[in-house]
Amino acid sequence: MALKATQLLESIKAIVGDNGIFEDDARGVGPIVRPESSDQVSKILSLCNDIGQSIVAIGGNSTMVQGTHRGRGELALSLERMSMIEEIDTESRTMTVQAGVKLQDVQEVAAKSGFFYPLDIGARGSATVGGNIATNAGGNRVIRYGMTREQIVALEAVLADGTIIPMQGKALKNNTGYDLKHLFISSEGTLGIVTKAILRLRTLPVSQCCGWVSVPDFKSLTKLLTFVEGSSQGMLSSFEVLWAEYYEFITGPTCPHSPPLPYGDPYTVLIETQGMHQKENTTSFEMMLSEAFSEGLISDAVIAKNIAERDKLWAIRDDVNQAIQLAPIWAFDVSLAINEMEDYVNEVKNALNERWSKNSLFTYGHLGDGNLHLLPSVGDGSDETKFAIEKIIYEGIRNRNGSISAEHGIGHHKTAWLSYTRTPVEIALMKKIKQTFDPQNILNPGKIFGEDTCTILTE
Repeated sequence: MALKATQLLESIKAIVGDNGIFEDDARGVGPIVRPESSDQVSKILSLCNDIGQSIVAIGGNSTMVQGTHRGRGELALSLERMSMIEEIDTESRTMTVQAGVKLQDVQEVAAKSGFFYPLDIGARGSATVGGNIATNAGGNRVIRYGMTREQIVALEAVLADGTIIPMQGKALKNNTGYDLKHLFISSEGTLGIVTKAILRLRTLPVSQCCGWVSVPDFKSLTKLLTFVEGSSQGMLSSFEVLWAEYYEFITGPTCPHSPPLPYGDPYTVLIETQGMHQKENTTSFEMMLSEAFSEGLISDAVIAKNIAERDKLWAIRDDVNQAIQLAPIWAFDVSLAINEMEDYVNEVKNALNERWSKNSLFTYGHLGDGNLHLLPSVGDGSDETKFAIEKIIYEGIRNRNGSISAEHGIGHHKTAWLSYTRTPVEIALMKKIKQTFDPQNILNPGKIFGEDTCTILTE
C-alpha cells in the first residue's frame, strides 16, 4: 500500500530539514527534495525504495532529451545544496567535488589554481557535474580531451536501496576487476545517484589561437581536419563546422552577429588550438592556415588578434538559441563516420524538400569527433510532423551504423528510437543491468527504455 504523500514528505523532511524540500512549478510539478550529504541521499533512496516511490534526479535542467521529465507523483531530487569543491590536489592534479557544483565553477576554480578542466558546453553556467556525468557530456573540446568519461578519475554513487558505492581513489590506473564508475557515467540517473566525483585536471594552457575559415567543398573539409590536427602538434582543441545555411542565418540580419567571412562557401570552420607559448603558437597558427590556403583547403580566413575577437567568434558558434526564431524547430544530436556526413546531410535535405515545400535545415557540429547537430523546421509543430522528421533523421543514421544520440543521451524523448542504434541483445543486457541495480525501477523510470511504472503519491 502506497504511503500517503503527507506521510512520505514528513519522513523526508525529517531527513533533510525544513529547507530541504519545496515546490517550484518552473522546475516541474511536485516536490523537490534537496539533501545536503551523501548520507541524506542514502536515507531518502532507502525510504523511497521500501515503498516503491519513483524519484528523478535533476541537475541544471539543461537536458535536451527530457532526461529529467517527471510524471505525476514522481519526486525530484536536486543536489543543489551539495555544490562544494572539497579539494584541489595539485600533486595528483585532481579536484574532488560534490555532484551539485556547476561546471563553470569547476572551470574557474581550476584556472585560479593554475589548472584546466577541459570539459566545456554551452550550458556551462547551469549544468552540474552530476548532470555531466549522468549524460557523459561532450562539448567543444572532445577532439582533444575526450568526453566526460575521460575526465572522471573516480566517483561516489548511491544505489536505489541506499547503498553507498565509495570513491575508488585518485590513481588514474586501477585494473582490478570491473570499473563500476563507467556504469554510472551516461546512465542518466537510472542506476544510481552520483553524489561526488574526483575530476582529472590538466595543465592550464596559456596560449589560445582561434580562427574562422571558409572551405570550398567537403573533401577539402576532411583534408583540412587531418592537416590541422597534424600541423598543430597535438594542440588542436576545437574544430567546429557550420554548414552554409546555418552560418548565413546566425550572422544574418535577424541575429546579433556579423559574418567574420563573406558568404559563398558551403562550410565555415572555427579552429582553435591551445598551447603554452603564445608568440610561437601564434606564428605557427598563421603559417598553418597560410599553408592550408596555398593547398586549396580553405578559401579565406580570419584570425582573432585578442580575447575579445576570439569571444566574438565563439559567440557565433554558441548562440544556438537564435534558431528559436524559426519555431517550431527540433534539435537533433547524431554521430556517424565523417566520410558519411556529406551524403547524409544531403539525403536529409532532399527528404525534407520532398515532403515540405517550405523548410530549413541548420547543420553544425563537432566534426572531428563525428558529431552533428541538425535543426530542421518545416512550419508545422504537430506530433505527426515531429514523428515524420524524426524518422527521416534517424533512418539515415541507422542505415549508416551511426548513433541517434552523440552526447545528449536518450532520456524520455528518444526512447522509441533506441533500437535504431542498439541491437536487441544490447538492449536486453542493459535492462538486466538496470534490474540488478534498481529492481524496483524507482530511479528515473521511463528513461532510456520507455517503460514507465512509477508509483503515484497519494493525498
